[in-house]
Amino acid sequence: MDSVSESQRTLYPYVTGSSVVAIKFKDGILMAADMGGSYGSTLRYKSVERLKPIGKHSLLGASGEISDFQEIMRYLDELILNDNMWDDGNSLGPKEVHNYLTRVMYNRRNKFNPLWNSLVLGGIKKGQKYLGTVNMIGINYEDNHVATGLGNHLARPILRDEWNENLSFEEGVRLLEKCMRVLLYRDRSAVNKIQISRITEEGATVFPPYSLKTYWEFSAFKNPTVGAEGSW
Repeated sequence: MDSVSESQRTLYPYVTGSSVVAIKFKDGILMAADMGGSYGSTLRYKSVERLKPIGKHSLLGASGEISDFQEIMRYLDELILNDNMWDDGNSLGPKEVHNYLTRVMYNRRNKFNPLWNSLVLGGIKKGQKYLGTVNMIGINYEDNHVATGLGNHLARPILRDEWNENLSFEEGVRLLEKCMRVLLYRDRSAVNKIQISRITEEGATVFPPYSLKTYWEFSAFKNPTVGAEGSW
């Protein structure tokens, strides 16, 4: 008698990536993420690329389960290939790709088999900049700056204070580096090896990874429990 195959679920994420931070700048979209891949609480991998160009006009960043991100990339490769096969002179823009991702994530959530990721999708088409995010249960929005994971709590306040729509490329990179440095200090899953990507009307560029300059001599770092009654 043939055995009935059991359905498979990602019950809990195994190898995960931390925060993604993205902003609009004068000429397009900038996005940053580190390259760590955590196996539980162990920083197992240190060269995981989580920023990917999508088609001609879009850029995708992902935090969460790495294998589910690979599955999402497979979906998007099929989507872009099918779009190119029409050969009608048109191509999917960032708004269309983001809408597609919101439907995919919400559909998988309704099947009780979610893709364990928070995604950031940015791009520019015909002069219109677009930046949005969607999480594993389909909650989505668009804004001038977005972040996933701990970046929602630690990077967004910095961006609210310092972001403006006329940032140059250099100013945008410095702002993202400031956010990533704060995340490195405060997020145990972050590593000091970051990657920045840019998309403009000319196309997408994913820059080589590099390390941030850090400073660990702050008094709060030297004696973090001073004055904390009852702490360890």
